[in-house]
Amino acid sequence: MACLTSTETVHGFRRSLLGTSASLGIAKERSALLNSADEELVALAQQGDQRAFEELVNRHKQKAYNIAFGFARDREDAKDLSQEAFLKAFNYLKNFDGRSSFYTWFYRIVVNVCLDYKRRSKRTAADEFNEAVESQMEPSHEPARPPSPEQHVLAGQISRKVDAALEKLPDKQRTAFILKNNQGLSIKEIAEMMQTAEGTVKVHLHRAVTALRQSLAEFA
Repeated sequence: MACLTSTETVHGFRRSLLGTSASLGIAKERSALLNSADEELVALAQQGDQRAFEELVNRHKQKAYNIAFGFARDREDAKDLSQEAFLKAFNYLKNFDGRSSFYTWFYRIVVNVCLDYKRRSKRTAADEFNEAVESQMEPSHEPARPPSPEQHVLAGQISRKVDAALEKLPDKQRTAFILKNNQGLSIKEIAEMMQTAEGTVKVHLHRAVTALRQSLAEFA
């Protein structure tokens, strides 16, 4: 069995120290990115730091997907839309001037991408918005019971009615409704994203809910 010389041992020890030092350096950089505010990461990304932008993606990808799914009602389409939004954000990041938060700026891009998708595809969303609508109406405190076959049929009819009503809503009303009821955003957050007054958002929501109630009047 060959024995290492003292020189080889020293060189190996030095390589080990250098490797450990590099690993510690990378770990510190990752930790610094994780603890940085969005705006700090944006500044780094604007200077060409790819890892900073990757951290922004990691922070916001789930919510971006959720918003996209609220519009598309399809998992694959929602993934594509959220990826498209991140690509647009990356391409236009140099234009971010900090007048609004990155959160507001980015999710405005997400919403615009989704609205463009709706205009292009003209597809009818196919999912139940029953809970979202009911949250705006009188809440039911009855204990939950297993649905009967008749209730399944009724739920399908209601779902189709709500889908049709949502498709007919103007873009601003539909956007406000989805952000409020699907994503749970506050009126203030929605107003910032839509670049409008909080009172205007409330009007959009009121009109959207009124339209949905009217579409469900036969089931009341």
